[in-house]
Amino acid sequence: MNLSNLKPAAGSTKVGKRVGRGQGSGKGATAARGHKGAQSRSGYSRKRGFEGGQMPLQRRVPKFGFNNFNRVAYKAINLDAIQALIEKTSATIVDIELLYNNGLVGKNDLVKVLSRGEVKSAVEVKVHAFSATAIQAIEKAGGKAVTI
Repeated sequence: MNLSNLKPAAGSTKVGKRVGRGQGSGKGATAARGHKGAQSRSGYSRKRGFEGGQMPLQRRVPKFGFNNFNRVAYKAINLDAIQALIEKTSATIVDIELLYNNGLVGKNDLVKVLSRGEVKSAVEVKVHAFSATAIQAIEKAGGKAVTI
């Protein structure tokens, strides 16, 4: 075997359709593109969302609302999730790194502790924000709520 006698495996390649080569071929005249219209022209590419001239969906449906680009979105973590984490890891300090390593928050999430459930042991919680009732519950259990 050498470079001069290499060829693809049998049946792995197809001969392309030769269009526009005269009436006798059966693919002459319109070159298998049908009659007239944009799709028969060279250089045609359909725009995304184009529906053949019908009013497209994104223009039929009304617009409403807006996205506030100043909004600060927090990932909510409840006290019951923190208590479960304490029981699982026997940690005394719950911070972003511990929450991330246990799959409760993403790498770049801002975290807010909410007050569903209860904390039974004294633990120091270091996150970005707390609800007022969550701070009360943590301090009632003898812990500390630290905002970072």
